[in-house]
Amino acid sequence: MINPIQLEEYYQEYSKNLNNWAHDGIINVDLSLLHEFGLLDSFEEEDDDSDDLTQYFHVIENPEKVTLFNEHFVVWIVPKMEEEIPMTFVLIALNHEEKPNLEIVFTTSGVYNTPRYVLKILQHFLIDMLETEATLTSIEKNQ
Repeated sequence: MINPIQLEEYYQEYSKNLNNWAHDGIINVDLSLLHEFGLLDSFEEEDDDSDDLTQYFHVIENPEKVTLFNEHFVVWIVPKMEEEIPMTFVLIALNHEEKPNLEIVFTTSGVYNTPRYVLKILQHFLIDMLETEATLTSIEKNQ
């Protein structure tokens, strides 16, 4: 398992040059993205899903950020102020044995910058990444 010092080193490496590491760029969460992901209706529902992926993480919290990690993922949740506007940056990496591989970076601001939105969007990306990894593993096994 990765230790907290290594996690901080990886975070520093990724955050110093996000444009090089975030291959798809930084995804800005807005109404059209929520609609595209089909998440608008799910925000209206009060769901208490005990199988929620966000319940299976180790958590490291400090004044700068919250770090979540498990055997599959490393997630850094970083609140920031840009031009006096509160924002949250979320970096999601696949947790490989050699080192975490940064896959997705998204940011929320304005009405979308609430814990509920951040966690729901994070859960969407984690599920999508697990499905993609399962598909890739299946393809590799069949070749």
